Formats: sequence, C-alpha cells, structure tokens
Amino acid sequence: VQLVESGGGLVQAGGSLRVSCAASGLTFSSGAMAWFRQAPGKVREFVSTISWSGGTAYYADSVKGRFTISRDNAKNTVYLQMNSLKPEDTAIYYCAAKVRDGTANSPNSYDYWGQGTQVTVSS
Repeated sequence: VQLVESGGGLVQAGGSLRVSCAASGLTFSSGAMAWFRQAPGKVREFVSTISWSGGTAYYADSVKGRFTISRDNAKNTVYLQMNSLKPEDTAIYYCAAKVRDGTANSPNSYDYWGQGTQVTVSS
C-alpha cells in the first residue's frame, strides 16, 4: 500500500493550495480517507475526513469553512482544497487511509499513511 501526497508549497496568507493524495495497493473505494497535519513541536492533529462514497465529511473547527475535502474513487485520489490560508496552517500535511469505512478523527483509527507534504503560509 502506498499513499503519495503532492501539491504542497509556499503561499502567502489569504492564498489557496490544493494538496492531493494518490493511493495504490488498496481497495481505495471501500474505506474512509483523512488529512492530518503536524507543525514543528506539535502533535499530529486531525484536519478532515471523508467517507468512501464522499457523501460524509468532517472538519476540524480550525479549518471549517476554509478547507474542502473530496475524493475521486476512479482515480484513487483524495484532495484537500485549502482557501484563505493562515500562517497557523503551516505544517506537514499527511494523508491517511482506513481499510474499512467509517470516518474518524483519531490518527490511531487509520491503517496507512503517506510521507507528507509541506505547506508553508507566509504572513
């Protein structure tokens, strides 16, 4: 199983980025997917999760209304569209996959992880 994130980078505050996560080696359409992030010196925190069908999504309060998670099961890819970015959004963003459906906000609920992609928001 491999999860490969892409799309991170440097952006000014107020700007937008879309990060992607391409999955291989698992039945992508059967499990929930999520994004977590980890800033330097901080614990990994939940950002957003989406059900296998894409019909259910949840967000951390800190990103609600600014970030949108989506998935394309035909492409085995999950996306995180990030708008109105703030310096406090700076972190490494990780993609995570569950073998079974059922959204969750705990890292311990996820079976597979990507290597992460750096997002830096300058003020």
